[in-house]
Amino acid sequence: MIGLLAADGTAQLAALRARTISAHELFAATLARLDALNPSLNALIEVDREAGFRAAAASDARFAAGTAGLLEGLPVSIKDCFDVAGFGNRAGAGAYADHRPSEDAIAVARLRAAGAVIFGKSNVPAFAGDFQTYNRLFGTTNAPFDLARSPGGSSGGAACAIASAMSTLELGSDIGGSIRWPAHCCGIYGLKPTWDLVPTFGHVPPAPGMRLRQSADMVVAGPLARSARDLALALKLVAGPLNAAGPAFLSPPRCSSPKGLRIAVWPDDAFSPVEATVRDGVVLAARALAQAGADVDDHARPALDFAGLYEAYALLLHAITASGLPEAARNRLIAMADNFGPGERSHAALQARGARLNAADYALVQSRRKAAKAAFAAFFENWDALLLPPAPCTAIPHDHSPDMMARTISVNGSVRPYFDITHWASFATFCGLPACSAPVTMTPEGRPSGVQIICAAGQDRQALVIAAMLGEMLPSAQAPASLP
Repeated sequence: MIGLLAADGTAQLAALRARTISAHELFAATLARLDALNPSLNALIEVDREAGFRAAAASDARFAAGTAGLLEGLPVSIKDCFDVAGFGNRAGAGAYADHRPSEDAIAVARLRAAGAVIFGKSNVPAFAGDFQTYNRLFGTTNAPFDLARSPGGSSGGAACAIASAMSTLELGSDIGGSIRWPAHCCGIYGLKPTWDLVPTFGHVPPAPGMRLRQSADMVVAGPLARSARDLALALKLVAGPLNAAGPAFLSPPRCSSPKGLRIAVWPDDAFSPVEATVRDGVVLAARALAQAGADVDDHARPALDFAGLYEAYALLLHAITASGLPEAARNRLIAMADNFGPGERSHAALQARGARLNAADYALVQSRRKAAKAAFAAFFENWDALLLPPAPCTAIPHDHSPDMMARTISVNGSVRPYFDITHWASFATFCGLPACSAPVTMTPEGRPSGVQIICAAGQDRQALVIAAMLGEMLPSAQAPASLP
């Protein structure tokens, strides 16, 4: 049974449809896996076994009746930022500890309608606002390959659950790399879709009850899974406007085979140095595509200023996150802005300036955003995808020191600011572009490392096609094959 649990959802669905296993048996095996691993990993923080078995029984009945949905019988968990009927939605925050919604978020409802067996919630950092996953309500989630390290955040519980085969599909969210960074850390696949392609209606933040009909600026919902084909299946189901009556129309990929693909590669940069093993993984992915016939260029770049784009992105990011903080915490950040010059670009300055976003800074954000979007639009006229690092390093050791701005990461033996983790995620987020994180290699220390695939707006399926190609070319990097 462990072989089927470790397989991707597409393989599990094939077994369910062939009736070589029942939905009840698959869910029972998933729970046995969870009972064995979750006490040490702490990825799933709320599990409703009875509801799961009821859903599995209903799936088996639909299989027998010939009315099975596209995800019929598949065990699915949901990041604890989305409303799921019958479960809490705390977003890792004590202030929301008693929030128990009565209806599903839109994207969750679409998964359920397709037959998914939704059985649990995955852990997140407080207010979904950290690159590690821990909070006072539910404790710390550990990386599945090294308990001393974090699986990333904020979708860290989600990525850990998928990588360790305690769940088959997850719904996560991303504004600062919160899908891509955990996927990279855990050796799985994660998609940050084109902005507002997947409704975030029923996501926290914003605060419970503030169900926005349009996604908050830069925030997206997207799937995490053990294969790119699972991401493609999930995206087809969850994408589309709020009132969509069926699966969304998604633009076809420009190119479905390596031959004819035009790939640009940006593996490192002086503004944001990248760990050698991560850089080498990006290059490895590019070389694999080139050997299969793709046209690969190591020097093509969008015509933009990395540092300037990141400054504008960070101001907007911190303005959005500060708006969801308690008033006292937000006011403390605003007061700190007086300690910095108007153009200072340290992470602490960007956080304070963002919390107090003034007219001048807002104009800067909008000007640079317009220019960056135009630069990417022109770039993708000639290139189908841009390969980048998902982050400057691989999974980091746990560090729960209270001042996030004082934390650091190590890149090639040098100390770098903690918030550098967001550098390479900023391009796609700021410009609303689709970006898929796919596993490509294992470091000598046994840590997964991935590549970020960015495509033109609306070309989500192209990013997934390239991720699927890499999955076939570089299979040894993928979890849970890399786990004990």
